[in-house]
Amino acid sequence: MQKDSKIYVAGHRGLVGSAIYKELQNQGYTNLLIKTHKELDLTQSECVSAFFAKEQPEYVFLCAAKVGGILANNTYRAEFIYENLAIQNNIIHNAYISGVKKMLFLGSTCIYPKNAPQPISEDSLLTSELEYTNEPYAIAKIAGLKMCESYNLQYGTNFICAMPTNLYGINDNFDLENSHVLPALLRKIHLAKLYHQNKQDEILRDFKMRNFEEAKNYLHHFGIQPNSVEIWGSGNPRREFLYADDMANACVFIMQNLNFQDLYTKDSTQIRNTQINIGTGEDISIKDLAYLIKEIVGFKGEICFDTSKPDGTMRKLSDVSKIHSLGWKHTYSLKEGILKTYQKVFK
Repeated sequence: MQKDSKIYVAGHRGLVGSAIYKELQNQGYTNLLIKTHKELDLTQSECVSAFFAKEQPEYVFLCAAKVGGILANNTYRAEFIYENLAIQNNIIHNAYISGVKKMLFLGSTCIYPKNAPQPISEDSLLTSELEYTNEPYAIAKIAGLKMCESYNLQYGTNFICAMPTNLYGINDNFDLENSHVLPALLRKIHLAKLYHQNKQDEILRDFKMRNFEEAKNYLHHFGIQPNSVEIWGSGNPRREFLYADDMANACVFIMQNLNFQDLYTKDSTQIRNTQINIGTGEDISIKDLAYLIKEIVGFKGEICFDTSKPDGTMRKLSDVSKIHSLGWKHTYSLKEGILKTYQKVFK
């Protein structure tokens, strides 16, 4: 990619897309193309076709997706599979039609089987069943990956697929009902600190409420007390987390340095599993994560674990040996990334 290459970042308002857009700017790229959902509905094929025909981007970061937590994924199964397939089909096909030089498609490690051997390698794809709750989303992402591979093999395109682990950062979803574990813990423990310090005005601002009794009920509903925070499960499950700025750096690195042909053995009779896992290769227990966040936030109360609640999968760790062998490693430690996120979002 040249500094003046025309680069389209699809999904620039999301956690990853916003970080990629910022990373490209920081690295001196000047011809960046973005569109809001209101300006361009990526599920509408005619609109996407007209956009590519007019703009003719040279490079594409496909970050746009319908995403959500476990509850949303399980409740709106049809919407998750339909909207993600529509977005992917429209962008991937039009990237081919308009002659895009290279595209990076972003998926998720949820594409891998729920009982995949740990750490999870790229070759575990499609070896056994998926986690049921997010199966429609995962199948859509697998379809996008296979579409990229298939277009590369039939049409000679240069579409690369990256599968990030659990991401967190400044533009994350911090909703207490449907966010992922790290942003949920960060906000809960921050609110517990405010509650402990009796900073009612700040709590009301956070909840966008006027009545503190109402806010108190909301706090208690989510296990937030002045001197304690309750967390579902034993705290023993282990998870891997990658700071969004590191993910963005990895994405730009891939686009600058790698091609599809670099991702498989030249004498292969069957070319598959060319996707690249992106992560740290390090995991942490939910219990230790909670204690780390407590330290960063400065909360003086207790962390309590409700062992009557389910733990979920006990371990999810990516095998990142492929991306390491290709020359990229993460920069931020978990503590550094959480601290940067906390300072930007809550202070």
